[in-house]
Amino acid sequence: MTTMFSGASNLAEGVDRAFIFIFSVAFIFIIAIVALIFYILIHFSRKKNKNPQQFSGNTTLEIIWTVIPVIIVLIMFYFGWAGFAPMRKVPADAMPIKVIGRMWVWSFDYGNGKISKDLVVPLNKDIKLNLYSEDVNHGFFVPAFRVKEDVIPGYNNYMWFRAISKGTYDIFCTEYCGLAHSGMTGKVIVLDNADFDKWFADLKVSDNTVHPGLAIIKQNACLTCHSLDGTKIIGPSFKGIWGSKRIVVTAQGEKEMEGNDEYIRRSILDPNADVVKGFNKGLMQSYKEVLKAEDIDKIVDYFKTAGGQK
Repeated sequence: MTTMFSGASNLAEGVDRAFIFIFSVAFIFIIAIVALIFYILIHFSRKKNKNPQQFSGNTTLEIIWTVIPVIIVLIMFYFGWAGFAPMRKVPADAMPIKVIGRMWVWSFDYGNGKISKDLVVPLNKDIKLNLYSEDVNHGFFVPAFRVKEDVIPGYNNYMWFRAISKGTYDIFCTEYCGLAHSGMTGKVIVLDNADFDKWFADLKVSDNTVHPGLAIIKQNACLTCHSLDGTKIIGPSFKGIWGSKRIVVTAQGEKEMEGNDEYIRRSILDPNADVVKGFNKGLMQSYKEVLKAEDIDKIVDYFKTAGGQK
């Protein structure tokens, strides 16, 4: 299997060529500069030159150290552009796949309701990934393919590649997207055409219906601080909130409150009035100017009927 340190896509060679050239130039300059420093320290030491001399003005030297770096930088630009330009030219017959980023998981929509948790692609087939975020900024990065693009809410970004080696490769998120950012990983699985066709035929149609209240929660990045599975992060988890008893800290002291319609609405509009014990005050701002009354109704209905049950 190809590792993340060897190119597994058609775009890897251009990226590697630019990297090797820039790294080589930097390495040569580091060695040359360090060697020059030692030469100056020894050749112009006080023991050898008790009468210091002042040097000024050398037009030839100034032209050399200006022209040569400019030429090197232009060559670097050429290699960088030669590696980057093909990444934005998607072949007309590329297979489209929708990549959905949300805290903290990737999913891949092949159309017709077929959604996979892994990106499975056929060998030597041009693939276009349409990148979407449901909440905050993410970064889609496949090191072995040398491809990386931002996944920004409200911005229709894309990337493409052609896998040239079978195997399984890592996917990472390269934009900090919350506490579980480091765990937002995935896999690219490259199969022969026949194996891919069989996998795709066996891929079941997903029921991707999302409660309107949950959709509003995701759109407003509420899951950055509140989990759906009981995990304790910045704020209390939404799991089991409806009907539960919670100790909250108020201006008058501690008291027990029930997770009901009134509590949820108050937590959205005046989040620092009743703070669940064990969590910090002042981290959440009021959504009074952000959410409409009907949006809050949908959120309450979601907790009541689906997302807030024990």
